[in-house]
Amino acid sequence: MLSAAHRAIVSATVPILEQGGEALTTHFYQILFVDYPQVKAYFNQAHQHDGGQPRALANSILMYAKNIDRLEALGDLVSVIVNKHVSLNILPEHYPMVGASLLKAIREVLGADVATDAVLEAWGAAYGQLADILIGAERAAYDGQAHAHGGWNGLRRFVVAEKRAESEEIASFVLRPEDGGPVMDFVPGQYIGLRVAVDGTEQRRQYSLSAAANGVSYQISVKREPGGKVSNFLHDAVNVGDAIELLPPSGAFTLNDSVRPIVLISGGVGITPTLAMLQRALATGREVRFIHAARHGGVHAFRDHVDALAGRHPQLRRHYIYAEQRDGQAAPDALGLLDRDTLAGWLPESRDVEAYFLGPTPFMKAVKQSLRELGVPEKQTYFEFFGPAAALN
Repeated sequence: MLSAAHRAIVSATVPILEQGGEALTTHFYQILFVDYPQVKAYFNQAHQHDGGQPRALANSILMYAKNIDRLEALGDLVSVIVNKHVSLNILPEHYPMVGASLLKAIREVLGADVATDAVLEAWGAAYGQLADILIGAERAAYDGQAHAHGGWNGLRRFVVAEKRAESEEIASFVLRPEDGGPVMDFVPGQYIGLRVAVDGTEQRRQYSLSAAANGVSYQISVKREPGGKVSNFLHDAVNVGDAIELLPPSGAFTLNDSVRPIVLISGGVGITPTLAMLQRALATGREVRFIHAARHGGVHAFRDHVDALAGRHPQLRRHYIYAEQRDGQAAPDALGLLDRDTLAGWLPESRDVEAYFLGPTPFMKAVKQSLRELGVPEKQTYFEFFGPAAALN
């Protein structure tokens, strides 16, 4: 149980985490994968190599330590973690492995003089509290998935019913359950977890659902990433008729029910969750501004699809910007990078909108700052990261 003395010790370690949190979490992952290799499949190793995952964990641990006396201040952080865990099928038995590795890393990185028995006891209690919160929330999510129409728990086999090239880099996969049963609904913006074996090694990933829910199938759209084990495997080795295993839909980046105009801003493959959002928003009659940035027309996926929707729905206005124009490709509305002035010309005159944006981190930082400067209320802006969360400020 987390006592007042434990809370005081955890709070006192905040300056240490601010200075050396990333070194601690990097060492933590090294310990975890050596001591418990069975969990390695749950982590994208590319995010280990580029430091993204250790940085994200360091930030989460720091936020938890800073707010140990007022966990409500963590805001959406717990929800984001829970949804990621559910999409990977993280179970209660995984938590002791993580806890043991974390305490071992604290001792080895900080040293016995700093990481005393009292410090380890306090952090053990703090981790236990956090684990209980997450396990409880995840249990509720799993129960909800199991009892939903077409829902399930754990892995379920799906068959590729259609594979379609959307651009030079992105391919869509339409997936139907092998058992022929229905599939559960999802909220536009959510993603789905999948498990595949690549060169005999288990890999798990999450991909946004890129078409509206229909009760019979799911669609994901995958960008071929340079060196990406799973994305290249899906592009090169998975074809119509092949089976892959899916976990139920999850995710906290979802479209709100509202009558406000909606602005969907995406860069690159960030377009994928906005497509389901777009379909749902148009079905309710909301005014929509759809803004997409791409390197050039050859990698701009779904342009014909969005153009066709705009032809049928007068409340939809779409705008495209490319970093460069290539011969023989359809022209965008603007060239260059999406800056504040360009965005200002494409937003509704009233800034009382709901804006959803995602894409590469530099793109998202620029969009977030531009929306703030243009007067869009920050509480009405929503974003999600592909991969480990990072600070946009």
